[in-house]
Amino acid sequence: MQVDLRLLGRMQLFIEGVDVTPGAAKRRAVLTALALNANRSVSLNRLSEVAWGDVPPPSAVANLRSHAMGLRRVLGDRLLARSNAYELCLAGEELDVDRFQRLASEGRGDLAAGKHRAAVATLTAALDLWRGPAGDGLPPGPLLDGHWASLEEQRLQVFEEWAQARLAVGEHGGLLGDLRRHLAAHPLRERAWAQLMLAHYRCGDVPASLTTYREARAALDEHLGVEPGEELVALHRAMLDRSVDLNTPSRSEGEDRGNAPVVPRELPANLTTFVGRTREVADVVAAVRGGTPAAVVVSGPAGGGKTALAVRAAHAVAAEFPDGQVFVDLGPRPSMTAGEVLGRVLRALGVPAAEVPEDVDERAGWFRSRVAHRRMLLVIDGVTAAEQVRPLIPAGPGPALIVVGQRRLHGLDGATSVGLRPLTATGARALLAAHVGVDRLDAEPAATAGLIRLCAGSVLALRITASRLASRPELAVGVLVGQARDAQARLDLLAFGDQSVRASLATGIAAVRSADEVAGRILALLGETPEATAVPDRTAARLGVSAERVWHALEDLVDAHLVYRDEPAGYRLPALVDDYAAELAAARSVGRRMIPPMAA
Repeated sequence: MQVDLRLLGRMQLFIEGVDVTPGAAKRRAVLTALALNANRSVSLNRLSEVAWGDVPPPSAVANLRSHAMGLRRVLGDRLLARSNAYELCLAGEELDVDRFQRLASEGRGDLAAGKHRAAVATLTAALDLWRGPAGDGLPPGPLLDGHWASLEEQRLQVFEEWAQARLAVGEHGGLLGDLRRHLAAHPLRERAWAQLMLAHYRCGDVPASLTTYREARAALDEHLGVEPGEELVALHRAMLDRSVDLNTPSRSEGEDRGNAPVVPRELPANLTTFVGRTREVADVVAAVRGGTPAAVVVSGPAGGGKTALAVRAAHAVAAEFPDGQVFVDLGPRPSMTAGEVLGRVLRALGVPAAEVPEDVDERAGWFRSRVAHRRMLLVIDGVTAAEQVRPLIPAGPGPALIVVGQRRLHGLDGATSVGLRPLTATGARALLAAHVGVDRLDAEPAATAGLIRLCAGSVLALRITASRLASRPELAVGVLVGQARDAQARLDLLAFGDQSVRASLATGIAAVRSADEVAGRILALLGETPEATAVPDRTAARLGVSAERVWHALEDLVDAHLVYRDEPAGYRLPALVDDYAAELAAARSVGRRMIPPMAA
């Protein structure tokens, strides 16, 4: 069956080329919600909110089943019934939103690579898919309105990238009317104002370009009370100076390709089941969009979802960094030096391995030269020390840096810090529900609460237990929780496939023990007694070192997220760290006399 579902304008459904669009508005809304979540189950509760808002009628479920029956008459087995949910099965690009996003990504890549004529063609095809406002004619509501706002923002960005490509191939005269209409509807788009100024300038109409700048300045002042940004001001100054850099490019597209810098696209895939952390994602996005340096450090406990959050934020702003995105994972090699990190980044930027300088300072200079004034985003994961990434701190406008720290990183001047705390019980439940469904959790509320306590707010632990439950639909939540009899059993439970809480903790603890003997001995002492507390004076007496030395080691463990301050009692191990430390202590006791437990 050939399906063509269109949402970029008034909703339309074609089966084998025949228009079978549902007539009822609520049926169209239900189909739209299923399409935007294609190949995933959408609960009846969520579909009810789409169709009726926050207060659905008592007959909502019965009405939904009636709508589903009507849709199945035209969609056949493409519409599947799930447990208290429905799922719409769509193949690649049967939804016009997917086609638009693919074409936009391809056009953006062509533009960044200097393939301007190809970019014009591809981005034109993307814009041609729009027949009006996205979701036109569908019932308003927060669940769908957010999708439409996001798509509209994407359309505006694609239009401006299309205008940039047309300017690059000398089509400035034909752009004037399009840009005027665009700005009449969206007068705060500074990039579009700059494009209109440049189009006038290249048409030989310098007065019109300067008048356009005054219009832009007036619009920004009227609506926002701000002056134009640096780029618009710089363009205005260049026009006053009649800079030759503003003339129409004379190089052919083939020459552009030969001289174009490498444009890396290295971001990992974005998680589809990411939940919560809205404020933290917004903080990271704001930091990379902010002033110089546009740098942010994300830190939190092992398994806390730091990488997923950084990747989420990076994808949210990726379109704003068309010169490339570089992703470096130091996890497999946590002791990588700054020079090695710089070498990896330079190779990603197209420098042949044989030409990368040996000297670290020279590598840093090459890096700064290659990213200066380029919209380049770097994400460095698994960082254990500030010196590993200090040379990557942006020295001026253009590039941005997201650092994922295995510990709190001090001494990165100007970098914003975003710390992650363990997920709340509400957030933990939402993450589990995203994997196994709300109904399965509602069926066992006490066991679900026990599972959430067992995972102790760890995103990794929650994903592992959710994967276990999803892989065995017949497994009761209570049975799974019942298997966690002791620390070792809990850690055994929190391992599935290639994911393991034990392995995640082992990496961090091994790094601390190798760097600081006293910190390692403190962890060993705390592991010998469940829920023990470390007080500097008492711990110092046990270890035979000064209280000041113990205090410094404990504070270092706090930075590594392996202990937390429990004022006024002292310092304690987080729940899962406590389990792993206890397991290590038990292993050490085998074959030798046990060390007496530490006093509280």
